[in-house]
Amino acid sequence: MESIFVNSKNVFLDTANPKDYIRLDRASVIYQSLKDSIEKPLKMILLYGKPGTGKSMFLTKLSLDSADKKNVFLYDTPILDESEFYKRLAQDVFKTKYEGGLNFTQFMRIVKDKNLNQVPVVLLDEAQLYSEELMEKIRLLSDTRALKFVIALHKTEKEDLIAKEHFQTRIWETIELENSLRAELKMYIQKKLMKANCFDTASMFNSKIVNKIYKLTHGNYRDTNKLLYGLFEIYITYEKNNQLYSIKIDQISTKFIEMAAIHTGLIDA
Repeated sequence: MESIFVNSKNVFLDTANPKDYIRLDRASVIYQSLKDSIEKPLKMILLYGKPGTGKSMFLTKLSLDSADKKNVFLYDTPILDESEFYKRLAQDVFKTKYEGGLNFTQFMRIVKDKNLNQVPVVLLDEAQLYSEELMEKIRLLSDTRALKFVIALHKTEKEDLIAKEHFQTRIWETIELENSLRAELKMYIQKKLMKANCFDTASMFNSKIVNKIYKLTHGNYRDTNKLLYGLFEIYITYEKNNQLYSIKIDQISTKFIEMAAIHTGLIDA
C-alpha cells in the first residue's frame, strides 16, 4: 500500500496541470474574467503578477477549456528565435508550412492573405523572456486584429511593463494575479489534498499550521507547493526509518515545516 505521505508529496509537484486546478472564489472570478476577455474585441490582454501566482496554470486551463473552439494556441515555452516564432505561428494558426527562414514582412503577408472565421487567440507564457524587438512586432501583429494575444509576464519591482507607453496604447484589458489570502491558502492546501483522496493529511493542516506556512510563503502558490513537497519528503524519511512514533502524526510538526523551509531557501540556515 502506498504511503499517505508519498501520495501527499506528489500532490504538491510544481506543475501547471489544469487537472490540478483548485477552485477558490477570488481566483475563479479572475479566471472567468480572463475567459470572457478572449471573447471581446480586444487587441491584446495582459495577464501579469509575481512568479508563483498562477499565470501558467491560468493559461494552461484556458487552453484546455477552449479546446473545442480550435482557435486558441498556447506557447508555454517562449520561442526566442524570431524566424522560428513566425514559422510556428504560420503552421499552428494558419496551417501554412514555410521552408527556410520567415521574417516579419513575409508573416504579415500570410496574415493578410488568410481570412479565418474566428480570430485566433495566441497565449504567450513567460513573455518577459521575449526580446523587446519581438515584443514590438507582436504588438504590431495585434494591431491587425487578425490575431489576438494574451501576454503573461512577471510583474517586477524594477520594470512594471504595463506602465510602458507601448503597452498602454495597445492593451485594452489587464488582469493581475496576486498571492492567496491566509484563508484561501488553507482552502488551497486542504482542497488539493482531498482532491487526491489524501483526507488524513488534509485534516492535519489546522489554522495555526497554515498561519505558519503563510508567514513563510506569503500565500505564494509556487513557494507553498515547494514547501509542502519538502515537508512530506521529511515525513517519508521518518517513515522509512520507523521514526514516526517519535512525533505526533495527527498534526503537522512545526519543526518539520522549518526544516522544509530551510531546505527550499525560504529560511536562511
